[in-house]
Amino acid sequence: MNYLHTFRDAAIVIALLIVPLLFLRTNLKDPSKLTRLDHAILQVSGPIQYVAEWAADGATSIIEDYVYLVDVNRDNDHLRAENDRLRREMRVLRADAQRIHKLEALLGLRERLATETVTARVVAKDISPSFRVLRLAMDQGGRSGVQPGMPVVSNEGLVGQVRRVSGRFADVLLTIDPQSRVDVIVGDQGARGRLEGLGERSRYRGRIQFDRADDEVEVGDEVFTSGLGKKFPASILIGYVSKINDQEFGLHQEGEVTPSVDFTRLDEVLVLTSGPKDSDPF
Repeated sequence: MNYLHTFRDAAIVIALLIVPLLFLRTNLKDPSKLTRLDHAILQVSGPIQYVAEWAADGATSIIEDYVYLVDVNRDNDHLRAENDRLRREMRVLRADAQRIHKLEALLGLRERLATETVTARVVAKDISPSFRVLRLAMDQGGRSGVQPGMPVVSNEGLVGQVRRVSGRFADVLLTIDPQSRVDVIVGDQGARGRLEGLGERSRYRGRIQFDRADDEVEVGDEVFTSGLGKKFPASILIGYVSKINDQEFGLHQEGEVTPSVDFTRLDEVLVLTSGPKDSDPF
């Protein structure tokens, strides 16, 4: 049995070698010298060659498509990575542009203020469960001449005052804190009053008590520092009247104020390190 298998395998190998050579020899032979056997071989080899060429073309097409798809996928991966890189760079550039804009505005504010200032960066915030800022810390302290009680302002208005100084850092008491008290002037009629923070953890609000019950005040009126007591320079924006409490009886009128400063997005501030001079910065 092993002899028959060996003979069969040898015959197959010889046939696979001879038949292609025979087909090739016949196809290359001068047509005028073809014999009947050659014609018979050509008739047999024709369909075989057609099938072989069709199979070869199909295989070539499949391989080319596969290579093309591999290249396309590679290019897509490269473009996707490049797109991600450009998006990251755009985010960084956009953040840098916003910070530069804020710093330029802060520089303009510093030039308008008629007092000495120290620029500080917000380095920490105390956040409530409702994501409201309750207190913040900045990176300038006693070494920079910052002392408790000094006003802190931003491009949007009054932030608060320095509460405590520790080395190179300082804590800021915000205008919305219950311990904050500011003398204010409101609206075109110049109504005067005192603003204190409500300390609510879910919203930014302050309560204002006007000196007179008959002061004409409307919702939307701007609230500024009055300059009384010289603790805060006059005419620094604090916020806007958001509510007027109706009172039938009483010596005073009350309302609520929404601060102009967005404490959540506060990054840089100015500390007023000396008293106001003869100028109106706002």
